[in-house]
Amino acid sequence: MDFPLYTFLPSAFGRLSIVWRETEKGPKVQRVFLPHERMSAEELIRTIFVHARPRSHPTIRELGEVIQSFLEGHDVAFELDIIALEKCSSFQRKVLLAEYEIPRSWVSTYGRIARILGTPDGARAVGNSLSRNPFPIVIPCHRAIRSNGQLGGFQGGLRMKRALLKLEGVEFSGAGRVLTKRMYY
Repeated sequence: MDFPLYTFLPSAFGRLSIVWRETEKGPKVQRVFLPHERMSAEELIRTIFVHARPRSHPTIRELGEVIQSFLEGHDVAFELDIIALEKCSSFQRKVLLAEYEIPRSWVSTYGRIARILGTPDGARAVGNSLSRNPFPIVIPCHRAIRSNGQLGGFQGGLRMKRALLKLEGVEFSGAGRVLTKRMYY
């Protein structure tokens, strides 16, 4: 099959979708779309993956169940072997893998991630790479914040980012800044 396939998942945040392709080695996830106020997962698929068709697969169903469990507040581990990281640029892949290493209930800043990658002035580049993360939740880009404790951006919107961090036990000030001593990197 040369066309993309997709599966929808219900969640407390709205309907998500996993876009994937069948390969010789099994399914490979191309994108995970989060629900957002501006555009539904269905609209995103129709816009970006015009020829996509609905289909399920046991491996994709299992990933969907793990994502749903995560969104319910459970501590889960995501495997990256079915994620099409090869579709990302070399720099973005490094950023995503660094982000993937941030443990549950910890956060890091765009600047800290840039420094660990050897680009001390690359906070904006890290933020841009995370804003285009094709695999949100699986690669937990909600764990990256601004150096002043503000949330920054998130594909699912700031309400969802805040809710995900709260599910992980991260606390916030009255002004909405992240309060934690659990800073990674």
